[in-house]
Amino acid sequence: MKLNKQTKIILLLCTYSIVLVVFRIFYTKSEFYLFMVWNLFLAIIPYVLGKYLATIFSKMKLLITLPIWLVFLPNAPYIITDLVHLHQGTKMPIWYDLILILTYAFTGMLIFVISLNDVFFVIKRLFSIKKAWFFTVFVVFLSGFGIYLGRYLRWNSWDLIHKPQYLLNDIFSIFMHPTNHPKTWEITLIYGLFFLVVFLGFKTLKEKQIN
Repeated sequence: MKLNKQTKIILLLCTYSIVLVVFRIFYTKSEFYLFMVWNLFLAIIPYVLGKYLATIFSKMKLLITLPIWLVFLPNAPYIITDLVHLHQGTKMPIWYDLILILTYAFTGMLIFVISLNDVFFVIKRLFSIKKAWFFTVFVVFLSGFGIYLGRYLRWNSWDLIHKPQYLLNDIFSIFMHPTNHPKTWEITLIYGLFFLVVFLGFKTLKEKQIN
């Protein structure tokens, strides 16, 4: 199977990211940052699903597969929040840990915008550009909400299968009592706007590249 340029870049970044962690483990004898590899794996899932969605020409198939992609998509940009662990690794120079986390974070964000862009074009093709943009704005803020659920409430995508009742109860409580959760909306808004700006920048660069 022939890989496109985007996939080759993602694979190169993933390989480099994993090498950074492996070297750190051998150097420090600590497996502290090994969880980053798992987070990267979770981030790759929406990338693969996005590439699959890009091949769909049926509205019905798209509507069936899209929710699965939505559930896993926040895992990609979530990696940027792993910067909170920067000061917890003391056996390695901080500059090394910084580049390690930033490499994973950059890879996650690149996966996020590429996958979102793939789905953007699918919706544009099957529906309209207006609906594609509406959906994109919805997704970036939904991803911001997902960041809150993951980083602060410690939920992850798998919990929708393992503990759906508890996860949905937390989400229901937030929406039923919005004024009791100001931090939720602050994080959702700030991260959502950041994701939107990054996506717009990505699309602008792609359009210039085409022109």
